[in-house]
Amino acid sequence: SSAKDSAVLLPIVNHANGLTVIVTRRHPRIRFAGHICFPGGRVDATDNSFIDTALRETREEINLATSKIEVVGSLGDYYTQAGYKISPVVGIIEPPFSVEANPDEVSEIHEISLARVLDASSYALTWHRPDHGHFSFTEGDISISGPTVSLLIGLYEALLNPEK
Repeated sequence: SSAKDSAVLLPIVNHANGLTVIVTRRHPRIRFAGHICFPGGRVDATDNSFIDTALRETREEINLATSKIEVVGSLGDYYTQAGYKISPVVGIIEPPFSVEANPDEVSEIHEISLARVLDASSYALTWHRPDHGHFSFTEGDISISGPTVSLLIGLYEALLNPEK
């Protein structure tokens, strides 16, 4: 396929008071500016696998040490309308850990509640035409749509149906 290979990390943080998922807001001066997304990006020639890509991009974007990430699996590939094939990698992070936004790529780093991600009432379906709509996820002032909300729904489905 002509889709550009890319990978993202779905970083799940194992806080004592509940699991969260790290998301970032893309810097205003780069492609997909302002979007909330997972750390990740294009596969590069030095990457041996899409897992390597997800971990490298996470280091570059939010300075999360690879040693703090336990990769537990991956979800099915997702193809975007913008021509990307995204390979989502799921990783568990045990506190304490530190993150720092790369000012060239990320304007904000947030943690959203995994319990809310796994709650159907957190999602809204907005219809634009009778045959065209999209899902969004909202928690506080964080609103997620596009491929990132599709990846959240994929995580939700994977956790609900672990046998598949």
